[in-house]
Amino acid sequence: MTDTSTPPDQDIDGGIAALSPWGRRWLLTVTSLALLLVMGSMVALNAALPDIAVETAANQAQLTWIVDSYTLALACLLLPAGALGDRYGRRGALLLGVVIFGLASAAPTVFDSPVALIAARAAAGVGAAFVMPATLSLLTAAFPRSERTKAVGIWAGVAGSGAVVGFLGTGLLLRHFSWQSVFVALTIAAAATFVLALTIGSSRDQTATPIDWLGAALIGGALAVFVVAVVEAPIRGWTDPLVLGGFALGIVLAVAFAVVQLRRRHPLLDVRLFTRPDFATGAFGITFMFLAMFGFFFLAMQFLQLVMGYSPLSTAFALSPLVAPVLVLSATAHLYLPKLGLRWTVTIGLLLIAVGLLCMRLAGADAVYLDVMWPMLVIASGVGLCTAPTTTAIMNAVPDDKQGVASAVNDATREVGAAVGIAVAGSILAASYRNALAPQLSAFPPQVRETATDSLAYALTLSDRLGPQGAALREAARSAFVQASDHALLALAGVIVFAAVVVAAWAPGRDGRQLFRR
Repeated sequence: MTDTSTPPDQDIDGGIAALSPWGRRWLLTVTSLALLLVMGSMVALNAALPDIAVETAANQAQLTWIVDSYTLALACLLLPAGALGDRYGRRGALLLGVVIFGLASAAPTVFDSPVALIAARAAAGVGAAFVMPATLSLLTAAFPRSERTKAVGIWAGVAGSGAVVGFLGTGLLLRHFSWQSVFVALTIAAAATFVLALTIGSSRDQTATPIDWLGAALIGGALAVFVVAVVEAPIRGWTDPLVLGGFALGIVLAVAFAVVQLRRRHPLLDVRLFTRPDFATGAFGITFMFLAMFGFFFLAMQFLQLVMGYSPLSTAFALSPLVAPVLVLSATAHLYLPKLGLRWTVTIGLLLIAVGLLCMRLAGADAVYLDVMWPMLVIASGVGLCTAPTTTAIMNAVPDDKQGVASAVNDATREVGAAVGIAVAGSILAASYRNALAPQLSAFPPQVRETATDSLAYALTLSDRLGPQGAALREAARSAFVQASDHALLALAGVIVFAAVVVAAWAPGRDGRQLFRR
């Protein structure tokens, strides 16, 4: 519902439900830019980590958490932040989030110790948690249902392209400036976004229901321990007590959250929505789509840089063509979704992702750009087909006055899927690389045998110091990495095929019915 209870409020908030076509387009532009800021920031530091490690003396664990503290804070606070936006005003939530994000991004330009960087990134994640749900819920409040799919499609296309834009922006900055320039750019972008956001209207839930703080604490805790377990799994191993305990505690807290929500008169999230085929399909599809996408990015960035020898900037440019199919197919979802229906659109999209992942296995250690470009475009086409329909399914299943919470569910599934995808790909890659390389190192000194299996990057560094033996180590390490990457890609493809089968069986078709429930 829009904030139109009195004429003054309507003047202040802009009455976004009654916006002109131009006003809605401007709202879409501003919210898309805000979304691009927080999505690009999610991956912006990956290319800068080597420089950060050298200048701050951060160890590997600290580097991991410089990146993942942002995701952790974002995932934990999405639902309560979305609910606060619904309750008190979505533009206000957006402005608050941008301010927090901007201040947190400015902090590393002054305080640059590893602990300070981790804290700053976590604070930026808090700001992003307010921004992301607000951007989508403002759109769904402003656009009538007849135009909503197109608007949500553009929003989803921007969300799906944010990672590539983040890679590209960081690569350009690092080519000419130090790693602090990334934070300077984020701060300036946040300030510009704040000014633009002042020009749009707002909306909120007129019923003014109280916030379910117990539910917020339970779901935040569940997501926190689950994400921590996922992040630590590749380092400690999936059977480590801390990892297993995190998964178990996450499940317990999630179950407690569901029980509490079923008993609440005004729940934070009506968990019965997950029994709706459209809502469940949207959440399920987004989770697995982002699992595949971020798992693939994790593998592809290392392949391009360590196997093919690309610089960070060249890697960003190599990935940039992926934006086109994602944006085009997301923005045109309103044309094909009514004809295909949710079931077959998402199923075909997931299968295309799986096919692209399998085709990436054809690229060997001597690959050229064309060998990796066409499989990446197949993957991007699958992502483009899935992105808008799944997001629309979630948003259309929830009343207009709860769009902030619905948007938070949409965003939380993305974060969880991305974290799991990176963890799964990273675990398989590390184990397979170690197993493939170790038998080939018998002719090398003990120190090389013990450390070259840690990572391809470290093996290549060692090879530069070994003289005549360096070429042999370099070739063996790259070959082992390609073999390990093949195993990880095969595992990701298998997971996505499973997801496609589930969607085909569960999702509603064009007639609103499920395949096996007539």
